Amino acid sequence: MLETTIRPDHANAYRLGGLALIITTGIILLALGFEYLGGYTPCPLCLMQRYAYYAGIPLTFVAMALVAERPRIAALVFFAVALAFLANAGVAGYHAGVEWQFWPGPDTCTAAQALPANPADLLKGLESARVVRCDEATWRLFGLSFAGWNVLISLALVAITLQAAFVARSQDIKVI
Repeated sequence: MLETTIRPDHANAYRLGGLALIITTGIILLALGFEYLGGYTPCPLCLMQRYAYYAGIPLTFVAMALVAERPRIAALVFFAVALAFLANAGVAGYHAGVEWQFWPGPDTCTAAQALPANPADLLKGLESARVVRCDEATWRLFGLSFAGWNVLISLALVAITLQAAFVARSQDIKVI
C-alpha cells in the first residue's frame, strides 16, 4: 500500500491555493448567476474584469498540483495569478471611478452609437437595442457596486495567492 504524507509547509500552500480556488470559482459563478438568473447584463468593463477569474481558476489548480513536486514553479504560477488579480483590481477600480463620475469611461461604454441612414432601420434597431453603460452602477450593496466589490475581492485574492507563492517558494529553500 502506498502511503503519502503531506508536509506541513505543503499543506499550508494547498490550503491557501484551495481558498483562492474556492473564492475565484464562487465569484465567477456569482457573476454568471447575476447575469443569467438575475438579469444584470454586464457592460464591457464588467466582462473585462472576468478575465482574471477565467485565467485564475485553472492556473491556481495547476499551482496546487505542482506544490509538492515543483515548488518553485508552483510559486511562479501563484505569483502570476496574484499579478492577474492585481491588474483586475486596477480595472475594477477604474470602473468604480467611472461609475462615481470621477473620470470618463471608455467610448465603448458611454458613447452614442452611429445612427443608421434609413429611418426604418433606426426603428428596428431601437426595438432590439439594449444599451449597457459602464458609468451607471446597476446594483449597490453597502454603497459599493459590483466593480467596487471586485476591487476588494481581487485585492484579497492578491494577498492569498502571494502568500501561497511565498509558502510554496519557502519549501524549496534548503537551510544549512
